[in-house]
Amino acid sequence: MVFVTGGTGLIGSFLLRALRARGLAVRALHRGAAPTNAAPGVEWLAGDLLDTDLLRAALTPEVTHVFHCAGLVSYAPQDEDALLRVNVDGTAAIVDACLERPGIRLAHVSSVAALGTPAGAAEATGTLTVTEAATWDLGAAHPAYATSKYLGELEVWRGVAEGLSAVIVNPSVVLGPGDWNRSSTRLLRYAHQQHRFYTRGLVNFVDVRDVVAQLLALALDRPELSGERYILSAEAVPLGEFFRQAAAALQRRPPTVAVPDWAAEVIWRLEHARAVLTGARPLITKDTARAGRRPVVYAHAKVQSATGLVFRPLADTLDWCAAELAANTTTAPAVIVS
Repeated sequence: MVFVTGGTGLIGSFLLRALRARGLAVRALHRGAAPTNAAPGVEWLAGDLLDTDLLRAALTPEVTHVFHCAGLVSYAPQDEDALLRVNVDGTAAIVDACLERPGIRLAHVSSVAALGTPAGAAEATGTLTVTEAATWDLGAAHPAYATSKYLGELEVWRGVAEGLSAVIVNPSVVLGPGDWNRSSTRLLRYAHQQHRFYTRGLVNFVDVRDVVAQLLALALDRPELSGERYILSAEAVPLGEFFRQAAAALQRRPPTVAVPDWAAEVIWRLEHARAVLTGARPLITKDTARAGRRPVVYAHAKVQSATGLVFRPLADTLDWCAAELAANTTTAPAVIVS
């Protein structure tokens, strides 16, 4: 049996289907109402990631693998405490539960954000390549989300030091036909809404199907691999080009006006002031305004060498997402021209 956290998220939902397609028994953790459109045959457990008693009970003797996909993605300042609880304390709870069951293998879904920002990225005139050997700069300023994912990885490394068999994957922006209002699928929503503006910079992306395929290969098919992390990223493209291709796939008009860096700096400060005065969540934060501005590409050579799997090109991913979203979305997001 396989135990999965975050089974209702983008990666988790596709992972459940892939595990069931392999004929494996699957138990998954969820919060809130029980999923109604999930993979058939999944045993669902309602509860919280921080409920240590529940986690111990979930890891019954027949459980051989744990896929920890649950996590909070947010760049809003008011979510800093929640990021630490979910991404750090939640991961620590999973690691502790696994350590109590000798022989269990853990696959932890982290993020390229946990790799930190290479020195000199802000001033670089050329593209910098980041590999799994990147080290975290303790003296640099990092977004709260990145810090939480880094600290979550440290919990997994602690488990490895105590004898846990574990691998870590670090996806970039994961693309797939998920909830319009959640995580990376909001990029597709932005293209669908026909906004006029976009920011300069690069976006590193990976197809959710490739994330799942690599996860299965690393965790199930290569049991000898432990204490390693693997970047999962297909390639990097300019954000303007990404939106052009996404809009074409969705049959929408692409954004055409690049926002200068100085304007993005003004906008996030105004949004921060509005959020402080009204209590509303900012539409753009300092971290999202600056995301992708640094010319960084995340290398995937290590995982391709380990599994032999290749990554899908952007055009294939966007065409698939557009077709799936059109088929599954009963009410498309309103078209906004701004």
